[in-house]
Amino acid sequence: MSHSEQQQVTISSSLDSLSEFIKQESSDRRGRSIPPLDKWYPERQGEMDMVIKANGEWWHEGGRVSRQSLVDLFATVLWKEGTDQDPEYYLKTPVEKIRITVEDVPFLITEVNLIEQKEQNDSPVIEFITSTGDVVPLDDEHPLEMREYQGEQRPYIEVRFGMKGLISRNVLMHLIKLGELTEEAGQTSLTLRSGGKAYSVTVEN
Repeated sequence: MSHSEQQQVTISSSLDSLSEFIKQESSDRRGRSIPPLDKWYPERQGEMDMVIKANGEWWHEGGRVSRQSLVDLFATVLWKEGTDQDPEYYLKTPVEKIRITVEDVPFLITEVNLIEQKEQNDSPVIEFITSTGDVVPLDDEHPLEMREYQGEQRPYIEVRFGMKGLISRNVLMHLIKLGELTEEAGQTSLTLRSGGKAYSVTVEN
């Protein structure tokens, strides 16, 4: 067996051992904070039979990962390379990055809240929450967009490190109540106000 084959077997043999390794390598983190992945330059690379499905589920070796705590942990070390048209996704630690498969995007937005700011003159902010615990404000750094997936137009928002989250149907219905729908020239636009600014997404009818 070659060195690369031994490495792949070692990496993918146990989710529990990988989770313990991630915990040790990220032991200086507090709470749900994200490690400084952009400052990690691992030399080793492997692959794992792990898939993030288009509906947000995580699967390993043909079976769904049912332990949410495990999924949440792995989500903290998600990393993307390449372009939106040809992306590559990894679980990244300081010493290695493990390539996984992502069918659409790695995050799923499952909640949305309108947050009133403490200062009286500050405008409310729309905050999105992913199924793995990320809190994402709607602002200039986290824009909305529509993209096509398997012939269907779907709404997304920037989450972190160039990775996007799919806005679930329940959240989209809530956004429609929070925002304003307009129709013009065969297009429907949803405009939302967050932090005193307006943000829009448009769908062809």
